[in-house]
Amino acid sequence: METINKKVVMVAVDESQESLYALSWAIDHLFTVPTTSHEVAAGGTSLVVMHAQPPVHNYIHSVGPAVCATPFLVESVKQAQEESSRDVLNKALHICNEKGVRAETIVVQGDAKEMICQTAEQMNADVLVVGGRHLGALKRALLGSVSDYCAHHASCPVLIVKPPKPSTS
Repeated sequence: METINKKVVMVAVDESQESLYALSWAIDHLFTVPTTSHEVAAGGTSLVVMHAQPPVHNYIHSVGPAVCATPFLVESVKQAQEESSRDVLNKALHICNEKGVRAETIVVQGDAKEMICQTAEQMNADVLVVGGRHLGALKRALLGSVSDYCAHHASCPVLIVKPPKPSTS
């Protein structure tokens, strides 16, 4: 019996247009839409779309040290995060559906760059796709870059998809 090596492509998405562009690009360039049920059964490539939520304490601390994190405040932040994650993944799944590709979705909580690398390793991803944002060296140094972090720390190859530069016409 033939062993099927199913490939796993993981795409990290957030609220940015760059991440959704990276998802669309990955589907267009890394997937072929099967034309028969035999091709679906033959394995192929699996798409995992993941989104990382910041920890709730990030929002509580940013309000200020004098603010006590009431259970209501914590619950409100959690609900807002869940709604945001749902919106992000709905947009991502809409792109997948339009292109005829099925995807598994995952939401994790923690620092995005660390969680993306950790999840890629847990999913045994063959490639990790992240969006890039045309940051200059200074902004990248000051703000940090999720894609740069992933390129240096992920346990699999990382594909950084930059959106096309705006035309200067």
